[in-house]
Amino acid sequence: MDNFKRGTGDYMGVAGNLNDGADIPAPAGSYFPNDYGLYNMAGNVSEWVLDVYRPLNSYYVNGLRPFRGNVFMTPVTDEEGFLAEKDSLGHMKYRPVAPEEAMNRKNYRTADVINYLDGDYESLINEEDWTKTPDSLSTDLMYQYGVTSLITDRARVYKGASWKDPAFYLSPSSRRFLDESEASDAIGFRCAMTRVGGEYPR
Repeated sequence: MDNFKRGTGDYMGVAGNLNDGADIPAPAGSYFPNDYGLYNMAGNVSEWVLDVYRPLNSYYVNGLRPFRGNVFMTPVTDEEGFLAEKDSLGHMKYRPVAPEEAMNRKNYRTADVINYLDGDYESLINEEDWTKTPDSLSTDLMYQYGVTSLITDRARVYKGASWKDPAFYLSPSSRRFLDESEASDAIGFRCAMTRVGGEYPR
């Protein structure tokens, strides 16, 4: 079972198997894991993902692990080429990769690729914008924040239904967005890491 809203005003379901036992977020591990042994993969709270939101789906980008939101960074160095002093929290300092540093790369040519493939003819609001150079194109030309949409480069995707969402949003393919500076009682996040240790079993 997952913790989601069965219908309008029905946050728990009827008695028996349809009662998820929680009208608000339930403690992690309250429900059975999926077939992979993972808990809370759907329902309870929606989860932030790293992607910057765009209405176009992954059909328009690379089919292998599509992701929008890269800003390629490099460590800050001093005049002698050594790593710069860490910040007040002990973190290394980074800066966007300069265009001249990326000119011979094959995987990207500019540090900020959030708007990659934006500005093509089908995504422009006004046809005359097609005549402008790529450098003059911006998110505002496609989405006009506050006029025709609420999309900016700070709009991040969140997925998975929460305790107050209907079953439709349980599907991993459903994508919604919110400004990254905002919060909600129905959106959380999942900590994930690359597997460490020995080789995978064969």
